[in-house]
Amino acid sequence: MSLLSVFAVYMVLGAFAGTLAGLFGIGGGLIIVPVLIFSFGAQGFGLEVAAHMAVGTSLATIVFTSISSIRSHHGHGAIRWDVFRPMAIGIVAGALIGAWTAALLSGAALELIIGIFVILVGIKMLLDVNPSPGRNVAGKPGLGVAGAVIGWASAIFGIGGGTLTVPYLSWSNVRMQQAVGTSAACGLPIAVAGALGNAWTGWNEPALPEYSLGFIYLPALIGIIITSVLFARVGANLAHRLNAKVLKRVFAIMLLLVGLRFLMS
Repeated sequence: MSLLSVFAVYMVLGAFAGTLAGLFGIGGGLIIVPVLIFSFGAQGFGLEVAAHMAVGTSLATIVFTSISSIRSHHGHGAIRWDVFRPMAIGIVAGALIGAWTAALLSGAALELIIGIFVILVGIKMLLDVNPSPGRNVAGKPGLGVAGAVIGWASAIFGIGGGTLTVPYLSWSNVRMQQAVGTSAACGLPIAVAGALGNAWTGWNEPALPEYSLGFIYLPALIGIIITSVLFARVGANLAHRLNAKVLKRVFAIMLLLVGLRFLMS
């Protein structure tokens, strides 16, 4: 397959991921990572690097998509910068450790962990389980610790952290609009630290294909960036025209099937 054809494939994948992300209001990483694992397998990439490259590439795409999201949420005054700053310190440390943790795992083990996480998210969406506000926002040390845990887990799963950050902030009595906006801001340090960590930990990996920057596959990164941001808007517009509850259940079932596919493999 020529390099141009590879770009075209990943532009299509970016459009698909962006549309679903906009449609269901979730971070693109939850979609991009499984799709990239399947895609890299189809391209013949080794099992020992395919999952790691999917995680690293996903985090690298979030660097670019989160900037647009932050500008939008900041324009609506929906980011709690007083909460973001202490969380960001912990997030950077946690994401770097998470990238190192992922590098210690075999490709099969990483796929298994991702599969379990996807299934748990699918169950949460299917049952519509959300934490009730139960406490006030923690102080700076507590926010830093929470950020470290979220950054660590997000760097392993290749996500921007919204799946974890929004429930945490909602539980801490942050209004939902601000929880989503602040979570979007937290996605940038997660993505930057996680992407750099994956570039570094995979730098000398002998099984990497051409055009790789550590565990970041550049053709996929560029192709996904070109289309995902544009089609996220398409998905957001569709979300206002379609039945949200039905869509959420359909997507939850899709996540369960994807997760089970990982577990069975």
